Amino acid sequence: MAQAYVQVTTTTDSRLEAAGLARSAVAERLAACAQLVGPVASTYWWEGEIESAEEWLIVFKTTADRFDELASLITEGHSYDTPEIIASPVVAGSMDYLAWIAEQTESPEPGDDDADDAGTGDA
Repeated sequence: MAQAYVQVTTTTDSRLEAAGLARSAVAERLAACAQLVGPVASTYWWEGEIESAEEWLIVFKTTADRFDELASLITEGHSYDTPEIIASPVVAGSMDYLAWIAEQTESPEPGDDDADDAGTGDA
């Protein structure tokens, strides 16, 4: 079966928290890349009221196989009671880029000295 790819999104209320989640996901090879977008203006229902807030959007590029672990990392490191964690399937993409995602999200072998190398390619 062919590898499946997803983009996972979440939002946070600070750039610092967004950057921390992004770095953790990439460092643990749960995502090949994480992009921060923001600030964005969000309007939503929360506890029976319409709220508006400035947030930072994080877009993670990963494989479907790594989604559960990535979702756990986001949940554990997130300050929100109910963080957004949405995975959207990648239905097509550059074969070279998708291969790079698969390579970067492989679990490193024990004792692999290159385990911390997140690559230098453009994401």
